Amino acid sequence: MSSFSLMLRPQSSGVKYDVIIIGSGPAGLTAAIYTGRARLKTLVIAGSSWGGQLMLTSEVENYPGFPDGILGPELMNNMLKQAQRFGAEMVFEDAESVDFSKRPFKVKAGDTAYEGDAVIIATGASPRELGLESERRLKGKGVSNCAVCDGAFFKDKEVVVVGGGDSALQEALFLTKFAKKVRVIHRRSELRASKILQERAFENSKIEFVWNSVVEEILGERRVEGVRARRVDTGEVFEIPCEGVFVAIGYEPNTKIFKGQIEMDERGYIIVKDNTKTSVEGVFAAGEAKDYRYRQAITAAGEGCQAALDAIKYLDEVRRRSEK
Repeated sequence: MSSFSLMLRPQSSGVKYDVIIIGSGPAGLTAAIYTGRARLKTLVIAGSSWGGQLMLTSEVENYPGFPDGILGPELMNNMLKQAQRFGAEMVFEDAESVDFSKRPFKVKAGDTAYEGDAVIIATGASPRELGLESERRLKGKGVSNCAVCDGAFFKDKEVVVVGGGDSALQEALFLTKFAKKVRVIHRRSELRASKILQERAFENSKIEFVWNSVVEEILGERRVEGVRARRVDTGEVFEIPCEGVFVAIGYEPNTKIFKGQIEMDERGYIIVKDNTKTSVEGVFAAGEAKDYRYRQAITAAGEGCQAALDAIKYLDEVRRRSEK
């Protein structure tokens, strides 16, 4: 991987920023590229595990501009260097709290509270996990949370999808475009997915259902080789050979620190109007912290661009008002 400037804290303490961006996935770093090019003093609270979910993705084949694909970490490293090229400063610590009650807004990370006239929230969402050590170890080595991202790598192979809701059946149906066999493992005897998705899945000859079962272990040392599952009704333990495991038990937006500061729905996704504007003037949101539908790097990057342009316009209007 190419090198980049790892700066744990901005060199100037106590400096107020034009824009603070919370998050360093495709949405956050794209926003930083745009605000930096607009000559706004930009700070990115990148987090201790920067780069978002693409840092756990082996090869990305559906991001425009890379006809031969690109490694997820390499793509994110390129975005980070591009943001730094335009002057964005980076803090590789997690945002712990925010205060959006008045301007300048405050964002606390580590031992420091940073101030900004505008904030862009790009904290993303995290897929719910099974909680298995083998799941974490084999992430990107056959374990995935995104069929659209990784499905093409499993052409003519057998895969497993874990879950029983809409996202699980959407993953399973998409995987039938590539995989030879898709087994859906669900802990109950009936699905929670919408009826139309159930009908499509039941009609698809490539999809097989494994009912009343939970995955207890993902097998394989360097690559996925199968799963060990247990029936919840009888206790029977059995193994299913496969080369891919897609965990589709939902996502959780990374928005807990914003509770009570901005409007969010019952699931924790940020509510926006006019694409990126939150309930607090001057605070914008982009990517999977607000988007529970598309969940793609390219859509997150696009929303990061939108949020940055809206923040630039907002700051211009604030300055014009102050000059009158």
